[in-house]
Amino acid sequence: MNFWDHNFSGTGYKYGTAPNAFIAAEAQRLAPRSRVLVPGDGEGRNGVWLAQQGHEVTAVDYSSVGLDKARSLAAQRGVQLQTELADLTEWQVPAQPFDALVLVFVHLPAAIRTQVHQRLLKALKPGALVLIEAFTPTQLHLSSGGPKDVAMLYTLDLLRADFAADARELTGLECETVLDEGPGHQGLAHVVRVVWQKC
Repeated sequence: MNFWDHNFSGTGYKYGTAPNAFIAAEAQRLAPRSRVLVPGDGEGRNGVWLAQQGHEVTAVDYSSVGLDKARSLAAQRGVQLQTELADLTEWQVPAQPFDALVLVFVHLPAAIRTQVHQRLLKALKPGALVLIEAFTPTQLHLSSGGPKDVAMLYTLDLLRADFAADARELTGLECETVLDEGPGHQGLAHVVRVVWQKC
């Protein structure tokens, strides 16, 4: 059993069933019935919520346990959710491009991060939106979630290096927030939040 299968193996939802607050606030930027790619969506809280807003959502994750729970949540909410079990380093970009990319606390090792981010950008059509929330290195000393390896935590400048050549920044900041996302994300957190539009 891989780390994420184990993480999601409990009876409840590790990070809750409500959407990430930043994504819920910024989703009004999406055009109606957008095709939205949500990699690393785990148990489906963001993808299912986006589907409830009328979007066509594809959730890609490495955890079969998480995706099973995502499909169950979608069924409970009466929405369709396309799911793909895949390692993001091997995930094949589909022929039909997406209108938006949503990345919520998807922390990748430095050796593959830029490669994966560039692959995800290739899956988007020109003008597509990119919405990201991630933990910053300052999060390392807090107990509200996130990797305990500083190399897997992101700064605004680091994300700009991966995305800015191919996208226009609409919003970008590092800030404090208070998380209330199931048992896995609780309390004061330091995050980076960005919205870009693909060129």
